[in-house]
Amino acid sequence: MPDPEVVVGARQGLRSVFERVAMVAPSDLPVLLFGETGTGKEVVARVIHDGSARGEGPFWRVNCGALSPELVDSELFGHERGSFTGAIAQRKGWFEQAHCGTLFLDEVAELSPGVQVRLLRVLQEGELVRVGGTQTIVVDVRIVAATHRDLAAMVEAREFREDLFYRISAFPIVIPPLRERGGDIAELARYFAARAAKRFELRPVTVEPHDIELLRDYAWPGNVRELATVIDRAVLLGEGRRIDIARSLNLSPRAATSRSMTAGLAPPPRGHGPAPHAAAASPHAGHAGHVDHTGHVDHTGHVDHAGHAGHATPAPHAPASRAGALPEPAADPATIEPLDDVIRRHVEGALAACKGRIDGPFGVAHKLAVNPHTLRARMRKLGIDWRRHRKA
Repeated sequence: MPDPEVVVGARQGLRSVFERVAMVAPSDLPVLLFGETGTGKEVVARVIHDGSARGEGPFWRVNCGALSPELVDSELFGHERGSFTGAIAQRKGWFEQAHCGTLFLDEVAELSPGVQVRLLRVLQEGELVRVGGTQTIVVDVRIVAATHRDLAAMVEAREFREDLFYRISAFPIVIPPLRERGGDIAELARYFAARAAKRFELRPVTVEPHDIELLRDYAWPGNVRELATVIDRAVLLGEGRRIDIARSLNLSPRAATSRSMTAGLAPPPRGHGPAPHAAAASPHAGHAGHVDHTGHVDHTGHVDHAGHAGHATPAPHAPASRAGALPEPAADPATIEPLDDVIRRHVEGALAACKGRIDGPFGVAHKLAVNPHTLRARMRKLGIDWRRHRKA
């Protein structure tokens, strides 16, 4: 386990993540990191590298989504002088530069099908040929890949090669979003506030309890990266006298004490992250399938980042004869159903109507206006079997 002074949250919301990191780091297995944008995938990748026998070797990060389609082969595999217009000198690609080290392929789902084929060959055979070259070059590189997308669903839709998915997902790790790590927010806020004060040459400011409550009430779609930006802005707005979270979050003073921004079907209680053991599980190497925060893979063929909320489900508004009127109470309190039963019945009905389809414009997730990952997580919790409706 890494020192929590190095990685904030390693002993709380990310504890189970780093338990899995400790398992896989000493080996040479490829690792596939799942997580929303801004959750710290590169931080985890670096910890894996540092904890391996390759720790003294190079670590290179490649943002696959930022590679030019015309130059992606040159970037990854290198080129010889004169191999194309503008190739005025020989260049080693990222694989050669990461020899005896680790290559972090961020946003690996963005690679085109043609590049996926060439990448698979290098991973399988451990050798490459530069663009415009004829010499075979042996490379010894450990791959840590990352994505915020559902790779298993992309495999099912033939948007990502199945054989490449098997190759890079030997050990999957899911990094939970910040909204599921409420217990880490206070520590992260203090860390970023101290860093901002030093950076802007202001006196240190204290993050007060009411500031923490405001931060915990926010949904954090941009995760830790967004939190860092909000704290930077709040320190500047406070002009060295205090930290102005309310203005930084663009909340009015009144809303700052009452507004709650949450996402998903049923968010956890405010300020509470997942149970410490939520992400700890034994790996299932080499199996395509459904990955959740426990790292489990099942045969449904879907990657599930439990609790990844895209759009909050709108709360239904009861008809009222006047503004602000409360809905009519149940005639008999004994007839009030548990919320889980109501949600289960509603989701079952939607599954039946959509013939078991979850993703896509005609899927249940779209109809319910909820992220497919959130829906699958809730279905597992409620014991709903979508396959039964697919067969109907």
